[in-house]
Amino acid sequence: MAFENIHSSPQPNQPQGVSTIAAIATAIVPEQGSIGIVRMSGPDALEIAQKMFRAPGTQIWESHRVLYGFIEHPETQQTIDESLLLYMQAPRSFTKEDVIEFHCHGGMIAVQQVLALCISLGANLAQPGEFTLRAFLNGRLDLTQAESVADLVGAKSPQAAQTALAGLQGKLAAPIQSLRQTCLDILAEVEARIDFADDLPPLDEPQLIAQVQEMEATMEKILLTSTQGELLRSGLKVAIVGRPNVGKSSLLNAWSQTDRAIVTDLPGTTRDVVESNLVVGGIPVKVLDTAGIREATDQVEQIGISRSLKTALEADIVLFTMDASTGWIEADQVLLDQLTHPAQILIVNKSDLVEDLPDIDHSIFAGIAVTSAAHKQGIRDLEKAILKIVHAGQAKASNMELAINQRQASALTQAIQHLHDASSAIEQGMPLDFWTIDLRGAIQRLGEITGEEIVESVLDRIFSRFCIGK
Repeated sequence: MAFENIHSSPQPNQPQGVSTIAAIATAIVPEQGSIGIVRMSGPDALEIAQKMFRAPGTQIWESHRVLYGFIEHPETQQTIDESLLLYMQAPRSFTKEDVIEFHCHGGMIAVQQVLALCISLGANLAQPGEFTLRAFLNGRLDLTQAESVADLVGAKSPQAAQTALAGLQGKLAAPIQSLRQTCLDILAEVEARIDFADDLPPLDEPQLIAQVQEMEATMEKILLTSTQGELLRSGLKVAIVGRPNVGKSSLLNAWSQTDRAIVTDLPGTTRDVVESNLVVGGIPVKVLDTAGIREATDQVEQIGISRSLKTALEADIVLFTMDASTGWIEADQVLLDQLTHPAQILIVNKSDLVEDLPDIDHSIFAGIAVTSAAHKQGIRDLEKAILKIVHAGQAKASNMELAINQRQASALTQAIQHLHDASSAIEQGMPLDFWTIDLRGAIQRLGEITGEEIVESVLDRIFSRFCIGK
């Protein structure tokens, strides 16, 4: 996608050359939803709205005022919908441009007709993320805040939403901008010595090294949040695996507190992978109940078993489920030999059927949980075992309110390396010009995180992942 017609400097006066865009800003589902919003932004938004919206009585068109009326075709006078209109005059709007929102009846037809009328009167259909892109280019948001908008929309858990909201409030941008400013101050000091060596006292090199190392340490702490951030955004995929009739489907139902999976006493009931979405310790978890794995002659069951093995190998964590009433049998060992997954938890299910648990060597597993799916017991222990694996795979971050994404982590890693190289250059007594190279590199990478130094191809990549209307 291309954004050549959007200026990159703040535009409170709606300069010429900027188009007016329009899009449906709410999810549209047939026969569902009471409200649907069509949004316009740009210099012609108000003019277009006045052509198509009739406000009865003496209602005043002014900024941040809600009008009631009817959306009508300006030529045929056909009424399209009864609606509310919200006008936000530049620069007091999300995009810092004139913004109009039509709050229409929900469903599909009304909002689509309103959008079509906006476009027929001169608006362009917005591209994915173009409203947020304009907010960024007009100085309303920095790049970390813009990315947090997408994270907030796509949040799969309350913790993910809170982390995204913290980013939207600038809690990630603030430390990054502070680090970048410190780098700029150090660079200015070094360059001053290059240009005016005879007029200024020499640099305090030990203090300079300490300052650079302190910045490195701060960046490392922020970098530690990347793993947690990825978990909050994409979640975990957990597969329940075991031979037939060990209670996998019952375990899924007990865990999700639903009847997603069919449960019978007949082995091989589950023929395909059944999914359920949960939240464990603030982390979104997609739980996959797989078909019982055994030698099967039924072609349909064979297909289900093949999918089960594939699902298990692709999962982040495998819950290897066994039947406590039968103990560990050869079929369990055969299945375990086929999986060899690095993150497996042993689930000893049907514990309510035995007085004493079977003696099992679970040292090869990453954790163990004793459950009785029929009585919904042991679920907390199962979740603790999952979280133990999650936290064992990452260092403890100092501030979990923040969670950087992969793009930000990559830039931050490069900034840390530049600072490390700058510190080495100082310690080795290399010429000041060498110091400035790595300081500039760190400044560049930090600027890429907040968007102070960014190229159009990166913006294309970031905003193309947004939904249309955001």
